[in-house]
Amino acid sequence: MSDLMPQSETPTPTTDKITQAARETIYLCNFRVSVDGEWLCLRELNDISLTPDPEPAHEDPKDPIAIERLNLMNMAKLSIKGLIESALNLGRTLDSDYAPLQQFFVVMEHCLKHGLKTKKTFLGQNKSFWGALELVEKLTPEAGEITASVKDLPGLRTPLGRGRAWLRLALMQKKLSDYMKTIINRKDLLSEFYEANALMMEEEGAVIAGLLVGLNVIDANLCMKGEDLDSQVGVIDFSMYLKDGGHSSKSAEGDGQITAILDQKNYVEELNRHLSASVNNLQAKVDALEKSNTKLTEELAVANNRIITLQEDVERVKEESSYQLESRKATRSDSAPDGQVLGETRKQLKEETLLRLDVEKELEVQIGMKQEMELSMKMLEKDVCEKQDALVELRQQLEDLRVINQQLNHKSQSADAGSKHKSEAISRLEEKINQMSGTVKQMETSEKHVVKQARNLNSAAGKLLQLQQ
Repeated sequence: MSDLMPQSETPTPTTDKITQAARETIYLCNFRVSVDGEWLCLRELNDISLTPDPEPAHEDPKDPIAIERLNLMNMAKLSIKGLIESALNLGRTLDSDYAPLQQFFVVMEHCLKHGLKTKKTFLGQNKSFWGALELVEKLTPEAGEITASVKDLPGLRTPLGRGRAWLRLALMQKKLSDYMKTIINRKDLLSEFYEANALMMEEEGAVIAGLLVGLNVIDANLCMKGEDLDSQVGVIDFSMYLKDGGHSSKSAEGDGQITAILDQKNYVEELNRHLSASVNNLQAKVDALEKSNTKLTEELAVANNRIITLQEDVERVKEESSYQLESRKATRSDSAPDGQVLGETRKQLKEETLLRLDVEKELEVQIGMKQEMELSMKMLEKDVCEKQDALVELRQQLEDLRVINQQLNHKSQSADAGSKHKSEAISRLEEKINQMSGTVKQMETSEKHVVKQARNLNSAAGKLLQLQQ
């Protein structure tokens, strides 16, 4: 590595730091990993300057940890994009032997291992990302099924093997992006497992979690019973992401059109699935509102009956009060004043008055409750109408999407037929070329034969001339 230092300059503290940063960014012997557009390139250190590439303003370009995070993020981007493109071109369910899928898991493993804290146990030092993945079960209860399945898998003896199995199960469940976002948002819990400058603690981790959303269009069927996840060696195969100029422009255009059609089809299917889920949720809400509406109607009927009963009680109390007043007046005019009877009458009148006031207050309360219930019923009816309108609109959108899906299927079938027709035409042209090449060879052979005969005739003519002379 002595050739990393420029020979024409004397070492300075700045050049020493640059040299140290360059040494720490080497991943493959004498090569450095960089990204050229959408492709991963390997540049030899002797052919490039040791000055670090310009990084974003918030990162130190001389920080090797920041360079590692950037390289891992670019590798994740390339592996995810390559996996999606190859899976869409393949057009089938992926299995464990698919090379781009294996490389994706290797890249994710490197991303999760970056910046892990080393924990000391009685067996020695332990450094695994399984502890961080177990946090998902605490933050998202539905992830408990994956964790329990990983723990029940036979043959897994190490935390590393359990973490690899967890990644595969999350991908099959199409929840890997959601689970990664869940744990990345809780950096207070991740700080127990990662250093402060680790990939999962910085913004590169959030970018990778966002990129994982695209994997929801892939169907994976992975069998882990016979696979040894504990002793696998995760090595990134950079040759899968290097540029290859051997493809023709016509085949690239045809593949691009087919890929675009398949992407549109998968997008429509995903949107169709989301709309179906939204329609089901709205239907459930409408059913709940109808049940609550029925319940409120029953309560309103009970309240109306109660109000009618109270009004009848009020009328009865008024009649009794008027009757007692008339009887007291008649008693007072006919008989002599009796103090005891008058006191009892006043007491009874007071009780009747209090009872009447209580009944009137209860009647006012019941009337207020009736008004509130009528208002809530009107609001519920309005909400139900709006939900039904939205439901009708969503169903119309769903029908439109089904029509678009059928059109895309027809387009993909026509594209397949066109490619088949082109391949047949190419085979016919190759047969014609072979026939023409055979004809050319025959003509060359006949030409040689004619030249030979001409030479023989010339020699014979020369001999005849000599004999005549």
